[in-house]
Amino acid sequence: MTDAELELYRRVDEVLYYVWDPIGVARSPAARNEYQGYLPEVFSMLLQGADASTIAAYLDAVATDRMGLHDQGQHSKRAAELLLDWKTEIYRSR
Repeated sequence: MTDAELELYRRVDEVLYYVWDPIGVARSPAARNEYQGYLPEVFSMLLQGADASTIAAYLDAVATDRMGLHDQGQHSKRAAELLLDWKTEIYRSR
């Protein structure tokens, strides 16, 4: 991975855990790896140029289909927009 990709990967991990956090485990250090199974897909989507709606749809599907939660649409969209903001910031500064 390039330095920029590694930085983006780390930010995706942080956003999924601290911001998206659909099951509310961000305050538990023991659950730090809770969302890492979704990290490679979200990272790949960002590298491939996915937009916020596409990323949010994936996150929402994870929350509803895999975790059995209620619709997380707006919350997932905010997380996706933050991920895209991070991508823009990381690649702008390189």
